[in-house]
Amino acid sequence: MRPSGRTMPIAEQRPASNLRPQGRRETGRAAVVVVGRNEGRRLRRCLEAAVRCAERVIYVDSASSDGSPAVARELGVELVELDPALPTTAARARNAGFQRVLECDPQVDTVQFIDGDCEIAEGWLDMALDTLRRDDSLAMVTGRIEERHAQATVYHLLCHLEWQQPVGEVAACGGLFAIRARVFQQAGWFNAAVVAAEDDEFCLRVRRAGGRIERLDRLMATHDVGAMSLWRWWLRMTRAGLAYGQGFAMHGRSPERHFAKQVFSTAFWGGLLPLSVAAAAWPTGGLALSLLLLYPLLGWRIYRFGRRQGWRPSHARAYALFTVLAKFPQMAGLIRYLASRLRGQGPRILEHNKSNG
Repeated sequence: MRPSGRTMPIAEQRPASNLRPQGRRETGRAAVVVVGRNEGRRLRRCLEAAVRCAERVIYVDSASSDGSPAVARELGVELVELDPALPTTAARARNAGFQRVLECDPQVDTVQFIDGDCEIAEGWLDMALDTLRRDDSLAMVTGRIEERHAQATVYHLLCHLEWQQPVGEVAACGGLFAIRARVFQQAGWFNAAVVAAEDDEFCLRVRRAGGRIERLDRLMATHDVGAMSLWRWWLRMTRAGLAYGQGFAMHGRSPERHFAKQVFSTAFWGGLLPLSVAAAAWPTGGLALSLLLLYPLLGWRIYRFGRRQGWRPSHARAYALFTVLAKFPQMAGLIRYLASRLRGQGPRILEHNKSNG
């Protein structure tokens, strides 16, 4: 019988406990959970890489219309298809994949989560398992990510630069990581109600329960963002703004101040400043327009940050320009979240990925 894709209860119904070892000796058995929706040919590369590094691979499909489930069946990968009648969030998909892992092999110690547009690097999983085995204080590990076609367009370059994160202990990581199975359960699983940046919210709960997260100086995966355009970039940034709003509403007043900095920055640069300039332009005889010079100053600060990271001047300029421009779609996403709150509804998923054939 085909798995139903049902998930465990959301995080608020599963309080996190202290993430200390509970006596069971870990054996190093691992499974890979792949989640995806309309990933096209990227999914085949992803699954082929996954089956080369793990005996058990689970693919969770979120109502794809491009034949993705057939690719999983062809490669002999365990398939879970989510019920499209419910919101097909990445959080729900990862929960469903983890649940299927437990059903297939309750003795699995470690689960590697990967997205269908990524390929696990050769040797990564062995290194992740060895690192977790040697350091009991670590709850989960992640690694470096590279963009497959970083020079194809400026949007691919932006993704590549986005992946350039410092190694060592980190507060959060994206949805690609290896985690102890017991930690995943004790932390309360993913919150299926979070429609974007669900990984940041999950990492926050892992740390609250005493778990450490580390980014290793090792290539973990190659990402393929696929065909990009200005519109798809705009949707991606709008989705980020929506995530900031929901994350701040959930944990923004906690000691971690979750997404507080992002929300205030978005509200100022994407909302308050342009509205103030527009309102004061006529009464001040156009003097208020000089406030728009704050945007180039912001861009300069971001450019300097990029240069300190060792980026080429052209890369730092592109990153600075689009980071400043991103304040406006992010503000649109924040408004979308606030509007959903006023309607008494949960935020709707905003898709920005399309099938790549």
